[in-house]
Amino acid sequence: MTARSTDALPARGLRFLLARRRVLLRLTAWSVLETGQTFLIGYGPARALDDGFLRGRADVGLLWLAVTGIGVLLGAYGTARVYAAVAALVEPLRDRLVERVVARGVRTGDAGCLSGLTQQVEIARDTFAGLVMVSRSFVVTAVGALAGLFALAPPLLLVVGPPLAVGVALFAATLRPLARRQETFLLADEALAGDLGTVCPGLRDITAAGAEAHIAADTGERVETELRAARALAHWGVLRVVSLTIGGQLPIVLLLAAAPWLLSHGVTAGALVGALAYVTQSLLPALRNLIHGLGTSGSRLTVVLRRLTRPDTADAHTPRTAPSSHLAKSEADGNPPRPAAAAHPTDTADADTPRTAPSPRITKSHAADGTTPHGAANTHPTNTGGDPPYASANARASNTTGVDGNPPQPNPSTRPTNTTDDADDAVGAPRPADEPAPAGAATRRTDAPRPDGSGSPAQAGRGLPLTRPAHNGPGEETPPALSLASVTFAYGPASTPVVQDLDLALPHGAHLAVVGPSGAGKSTLTALVAGLLTPSRGTVRVGGHPVPGPEAAAGRVLIPQEAYVFGGTLAENLAYLRPDPVPEEELLAAAEAVGLAPLAGRLGGLGARVDPTALSAGERQLVALARAWLSYAPLALLDEATCHLDPETEERAERAFAARPGGTLVVVAHRISSARRAGRVLVMDGRSTAYGSHEELMRSCALYRDLVGSWAPAPARRGSEPALALRDAYRVDAVAGPGLAGDGRHVVAHRPVGQVQAPGDLRDGGTLGREG
Repeated sequence: MTARSTDALPARGLRFLLARRRVLLRLTAWSVLETGQTFLIGYGPARALDDGFLRGRADVGLLWLAVTGIGVLLGAYGTARVYAAVAALVEPLRDRLVERVVARGVRTGDAGCLSGLTQQVEIARDTFAGLVMVSRSFVVTAVGALAGLFALAPPLLLVVGPPLAVGVALFAATLRPLARRQETFLLADEALAGDLGTVCPGLRDITAAGAEAHIAADTGERVETELRAARALAHWGVLRVVSLTIGGQLPIVLLLAAAPWLLSHGVTAGALVGALAYVTQSLLPALRNLIHGLGTSGSRLTVVLRRLTRPDTADAHTPRTAPSSHLAKSEADGNPPRPAAAAHPTDTADADTPRTAPSPRITKSHAADGTTPHGAANTHPTNTGGDPPYASANARASNTTGVDGNPPQPNPSTRPTNTTDDADDAVGAPRPADEPAPAGAATRRTDAPRPDGSGSPAQAGRGLPLTRPAHNGPGEETPPALSLASVTFAYGPASTPVVQDLDLALPHGAHLAVVGPSGAGKSTLTALVAGLLTPSRGTVRVGGHPVPGPEAAAGRVLIPQEAYVFGGTLAENLAYLRPDPVPEEELLAAAEAVGLAPLAGRLGGLGARVDPTALSAGERQLVALARAWLSYAPLALLDEATCHLDPETEERAERAFAARPGGTLVVVAHRISSARRAGRVLVMDGRSTAYGSHEELMRSCALYRDLVGSWAPAPARRGSEPALALRDAYRVDAVAGPGLAGDGRHVVAHRPVGQVQAPGDLRDGGTLGREG
């Protein structure tokens, strides 16, 4: 806003009042009755004392008191009529403001006009009415009281008048600076509230992206700005108290101190009492209302009127920039905020973490020309929450599976180095002319030249632009999709480690199921892989990139147990992790793949609005699974993400993720059937781990046999058969097969007396004798 428009505000207000002279005259006329009431409040009791009660004439005293009472009734009637006159002055202001706001909204398409129409106009209307009443009340009270003091005894004006004038003048001098500081404070408070409303719902995303220090610094700067504005406002607010003390309370002290002198100079006792009545009952309340009304409401009215009457050319409602230039904002069309194409995205909880609004994403600009990465040549789609950055603009070969089932090998001449700067530069770098664009909507093909120069394998189906593995030079092996080296984690310095010295390496395309009893550290493991927790010892790498880190964050998507669905359309929920527009065919393919299609049909299709509270927990999980399936992240972490689904739907969803070309799947199993489907199984029990296939663990791991047995139905009775080797890896002696009855507490050989085998290692088909 320019200084010219700011200075023109009082002039426009004066023109508005002058155009309504008749309303002002009517308001003044009815206010005369209140002036008479104020005059009689002090003059009546003074005459009642001097001419009546002090002279022994009670009837005269009562008569003057009756006159005072009649004056109060007439003043009340006048006040009632004043409200109608104030309405005739205020409503036209409201109408003009509404017309101006609507006209500006139609001409400029300013989205802030809705707030101005529904809130700010009403604030201006109510505040203006209050200020008219407060100012008018002080004027009529001051006129009536000063007239009464002069009528009682002119010397009284010498005691009351000067401090009252000084107090009012001091307050008037503080109005303009106080209004400026009030406006500064309001703007700082709005800025801080806007930042916190953006940052707080995305705290998990910010933590996963490692942006805590940057966001804390920006938010701290906002807090300091508001603190400075509040202190400046408080300093000027002190002057209001000083004004009230001088103008309203000092005259009382002066009247009492000057009473002997006044009585000796012809001021009667009744006149002195009347003067005290004027100050305490009229002037002091009116001055207090004026100071508090103009000091707070007046500043607020000034701020609101400046915004409502700003010139149309002023871009007064431009969205405020975020505390960080890396925070993506909501789209102008009101759709859920979609992250910009990013080299540093985060997908901590796959947006499945409950929050009031879609959380901010840490982003960088996609390309120098700002084009949208979809459906055009020379562009490459990136993924917030899953799309990995490429290490070099000259080495963007997709890591999708080839026709022969093997991933295409990188060209040694174009193999990228493992540097963050290269990854950042690649996002904005132009795509090589010889590199083809995505082939279609639901099918993404990447034809990368082989090292031997023989053709280009094309992967039919939905390919994933996977994270480019880190390499240090030609000839080195491709790093695994997920690797953990001596990882140890405890929730406190004195706590027992939940994960201890864990080593794990998963190749690309692997399917791992993590099983174990409750509290064994399964969800902790997924949080360590996702970067939500930091190991106290050891390293975690995703695609060869360290965790936490932007490259690793771009290469994995985490779906927690509590799925997050926001109140948009079904298509917006599914495409939330994709920075580019997703074709309808691809959305339908994702819904069909994970078993969401029937729910989508019931809701009314992809364009139907989704009410998260109307969906069951299982339905929300289906939406989250389809969203993650559409993500570009090659590593999918399902942390009991199917616990609310039936076994058939769970199997369908897991097989859909396992079938993604080049994708790697880690499932924290809710049912043991997930382990049967997985190629490898990791058994965690808090102290030790076991790793292998389902068949291998059935032979070597008693805990895994126990978990499998607890989910298996009771077998039919059959004869005894040996099931185990003589000794297994857990040093538990072999026991009878699942068909032999037992008492559940078998003595373990070669152990101390009294130690028994846990009953869970036996799958007894019956009991011995009369047992049970």
